[in-house]
Amino acid sequence: MDLTNRVALVTGAARRVGRVIALALAKRGAQVAITYRSSQRDADQLIKELEAFGKKSLAIRADVSRASEVTTAVGRVVETFGRIDILVNNAAVFPRTPWAALDEAAWDGVIDTNLKGSFLVAKAAGDRMKAQGSGKIVNIADWAGERPYRDYLPYCISKAGVIALTKALALELAPDVQVNAVAPGPVMLPDDMSAQERAAVVAATPLRRIGSPDDIANAVLFLLEGSDFITGAVLPVDGGRLIA
Repeated sequence: MDLTNRVALVTGAARRVGRVIALALAKRGAQVAITYRSSQRDADQLIKELEAFGKKSLAIRADVSRASEVTTAVGRVVETFGRIDILVNNAAVFPRTPWAALDEAAWDGVIDTNLKGSFLVAKAAGDRMKAQGSGKIVNIADWAGERPYRDYLPYCISKAGVIALTKALALELAPDVQVNAVAPGPVMLPDDMSAQERAAVVAATPLRRIGSPDDIANAVLFLLEGSDFITGAVLPVDGGRLIA
């Protein structure tokens, strides 16, 4: 896929990895729309940076766990740009949830955003892509979806679901739409992680370092530009954590 003038939607892109992905797409010539839930100031700043590449951009406030807001957001993208070629399902939450603090509300808050939200946006965008005869979806999963760790049970389950969702969507939307996932490892560690915990993560990673958001953005670009014969794949970008 040549990204020049393609229309891309990146969910949860006002900050962190999503922001870097959105900028990488714009650098390649795509017209980029983003969603955000509460980071309006960051979203407005990102739109200025995206439009500096000479393409129209769009920021939409939307809670991806709510079907009505997702339908409205995808509709605005199509209304503004005339089509949607790319979806990067990036919106997610990552709360620490120790077993003693885990309850139904904590479970629902994570699952609804990370897994249900990914499905809702993929359904809305996927229907548009099938109607136009082409499109690509990249879900942002996590290596913890295959190897869960303690104190983040709902998060790990949600990302395991995103991996399964990726494979199921690839079957449902074939042959017109390719659906793949990137599974980051230690890239942007939680803000509340101690220096000792960070050192332990580095020590457990075969490449002995933390990755960067650019590593994830480059993997997304590969799945979009590198081949049109990949679907249902999950690409680990984890410094080797899965094999350690």
